[in-house]
Amino acid sequence: MENITLHEAQEMVDNWISTIGRHYFSELTNMVLLTEETGELARIIARQFGDQVAKEGDMKKKLGEEMADILWVLICLANQTGVDLTKEFLNTIRKKTERDASRFK
Repeated sequence: MENITLHEAQEMVDNWISTIGRHYFSELTNMVLLTEETGELARIIARQFGDQVAKEGDMKKKLGEEMADILWVLICLANQTGVDLTKEFLNTIRKKTERDASRFK
C-alpha cells in the first residue's frame, strides 16, 4: 500500500471513520482542526527553516507527520461535502497550466 490515489485515500479515511471513528466531526469542527494542524506545520517550518529558535518540545512532531495530519482533515472535509479531490486537483493543474503557461519563462 505504498502508492495510493487521492480517491483511494478518500475511501480509506471514510472506511476508518465508519469503522473506528464512528462518525465525522462537523464540518465546522474539521475546519477548525485544519486550521490548528496548519498552525502546527507553520510552527515546525518557522523553527526548521526560519529565524525562530525551537524551545524544548517544539520539534517532537516531524514535518511530514504534520502534513499528513493536514491531509487527513482535508480529506475528511472533502468526504463530508462530496468533493472528489482527484477531479478538483486535475482541474487545478489544468487551470494553472493554462493560466501560467508562459508566466515563469
